[in-house]
Amino acid sequence: MRKLLLLLIRFYQLAISPLLGRRCRFFPSCSEYTAEAIQKHGVWKGARLGAKRIARCHPWHPGGYDPVP
Repeated sequence: MRKLLLLLIRFYQLAISPLLGRRCRFFPSCSEYTAEAIQKHGVWKGARLGAKRIARCHPWHPGGYDPVP
C-alpha cells in the first residue's frame, strides 16, 4: 500500500503538477510533505497528515515552512 501511494504521488509530481504550475503556499510542497509523512509515519497516519496539510492550503493561510512532525 505504501509503495502504491508513493507511486501515485510521484506520478502527480511528474505528470500533473507541471501542468498546473507552482501554486503551493508551503515548503516543502504538499505532495513532498505527504510523501515524506507516509515514509516516516506509515500509510494511515501519513495520509492523514497529508490531508490535513492540503486542507490548510487555501488563500487565507499564509503558508511558509512546515516540516513533517
